[in-house]
Amino acid sequence: MMGGTAGYLASRLVTTVLIVFGAMLLLFSLSVIVPGDPATALIGPQATAAYKAQVIAEMGLDQPVHIRLVRFFSAVLAGDLGTDALTGRRVATVVGSVLPYTFLLTFLAIGLAVLIGVPLGCFAATNRGSVFDHVLAFISVAFIAIPSFVIAIFLLLIFTIWLDWLPVLGTGTAGDFVDQAKRTILPTVALALGWIGFIARLVRSSMLEVMGEPHIRTMRAYGIAPWLITYKYALKNAAIPTIAILGMGVGRLLGGAVLVEIVFARPGLGRLIYDAISARNYPVLQGAVLVVVLVFVITNLIVDLSYSAIDPRIRTQAGREALPR
Repeated sequence: MMGGTAGYLASRLVTTVLIVFGAMLLLFSLSVIVPGDPATALIGPQATAAYKAQVIAEMGLDQPVHIRLVRFFSAVLAGDLGTDALTGRRVATVVGSVLPYTFLLTFLAIGLAVLIGVPLGCFAATNRGSVFDHVLAFISVAFIAIPSFVIAIFLLLIFTIWLDWLPVLGTGTAGDFVDQAKRTILPTVALALGWIGFIARLVRSSMLEVMGEPHIRTMRAYGIAPWLITYKYALKNAAIPTIAILGMGVGRLLGGAVLVEIVFARPGLGRLIYDAISARNYPVLQGAVLVVVLVFVITNLIVDLSYSAIDPRIRTQAGREALPR
């Protein structure tokens, strides 16, 4: 058992390192192959040639590509994400100042999606073929198909402009928890709705499969309460695919947060990346995207380990594959 767990953990760590390495290489390549002069984009076409040369030298763009590549990897491995070409601040400081906003929005959306989607999926599975089951199927597909930024625009129009119930723009007054909470509701719902439908459909499908297994039928034959069978025994096995998909959910939600943060004028990684692309601010762009990649792969690693803890067959199989033949 220990060998299987260690082998599975080692294989996941190697995969994580390779993904991060590939992402770093891709980020550096973008700064080389994208046409245009980032220095001109930053300081404007009216700058003098001397000042432009100074900015190019400060950004290290006057060095050969292989030297820039080595410096980039060395700096990142040392924890240095570089310097903001516009403000002179450390990129790590810039990213760190907006990271909590995106984390809060992302994990609130995941929590809301799980809190609502799992019970809906269980109820639909136990009432298969009912009116509720058909209505849930229709609503789930609709929510999955509509992009989060479109949902965000409709929520803003309905609850802010028409009903005037919630203030949404910005993050609220510092220290005023109620105001900040009100301004977080609609962005969270906009990100979560699609995943509520997706998780509900996934849980329903998994529950239907689990409810047909022999041990569940045996429990029914012994007269165990249906709610106990559903929520204590069947749900544990049915939750495995849902847990596995949550790792991808973090990456998808981080991507969806880009436009949602713009719609609701919220600071965050998405807004930072958008502004960096607009200004051709490559140090900030590289640092912010690298942080997103790190969050994504670390979250997937945690989810994979949780997945293997719930289903020991996974780590056992991984351990067997890791053994020499």
